[in-house]
Amino acid sequence: MSVRRPDPLAQVSDFEIRLLRLFRSVVECGGFSAAESVLGIGRSAISQQMSDLEQRLGLRLCQRGRAGFALTEEGREVYQSALQLFGALESFRNGVNGLHRELRGELHIGLTDNLVTVPHMRITNALSRLKERGPDVRIQIRMTPPSEVEQGVLDGSLHVGVVPQSHPLSGLEYQPLYGERSQLYCAVGHPLFYVDDAQLSDTRLNAQEAIAPTFRLPPEIQAQYQVLNCTASASDREGMAFLILTGRYIGYLADHYAQQWVQQGRLRVLKPDSRFYELTLASVTRKGRRPQLVLESFLEALAETGS
Repeated sequence: MSVRRPDPLAQVSDFEIRLLRLFRSVVECGGFSAAESVLGIGRSAISQQMSDLEQRLGLRLCQRGRAGFALTEEGREVYQSALQLFGALESFRNGVNGLHRELRGELHIGLTDNLVTVPHMRITNALSRLKERGPDVRIQIRMTPPSEVEQGVLDGSLHVGVVPQSHPLSGLEYQPLYGERSQLYCAVGHPLFYVDDAQLSDTRLNAQEAIAPTFRLPPEIQAQYQVLNCTASASDREGMAFLILTGRYIGYLADHYAQQWVQQGRLRVLKPDSRFYELTLASVTRKGRRPQLVLESFLEALAETGS
């Protein structure tokens, strides 16, 4: 019973590839001496590296001596196999570079509601740049309360989210995007709609029925709600707008979102010099996430829109 000898090369390392490149140059130059100027090393070093390659392959690749340089039969086959290997490596390099030029895949993004009216339009512009770079990218947007956005990023159902920056959750990274101002509003039909601000005492204002959000906010902003008579709540900012527009409640809305109704004469600001707060919107991604080219391209575009 014959025993099959193990292959001389269990795997091809960077060292073997380097020796094969030298071998290719020697063959294409027609010998060691002619290859010296191409390789930038002396004949003795070329000879030593050729010997190393032959030892690793377990084959005699060429004849060298007074009769001149000549490939053995095994040498010709190794040369052809080396050309195939280098061609495959070049195809691999071109393919990977092509992935950077032609983005493919999906982007799942979760957004806090009512960001489309933000004047900066950083999210809109970043999505536009992403589609310009990768026309085949498929974008899925989920409008949902901030806590669900953060949970989606944590469990991997969302690649990225945009939320009001509050208490950072473990496992998530937050990158500030821009700030927005929220002011206290009431709608036409509310008892305070036509009352001059000079006649609005804090006691009278705080006695009105108001709306509180159920999503997380920084402590300094929560304090703004604690002084109000909050008898209703909403899980998102659109829900708060619905209730304010009934003319029965007062509540805080982002200025960029409320502006459309102010211009229509349906909303007014109450005590703008004292009843307001600033909120930072931030992008959120998962810490230690695996690289994903579409996501990284979107984050890059998002950064560019802020520069």
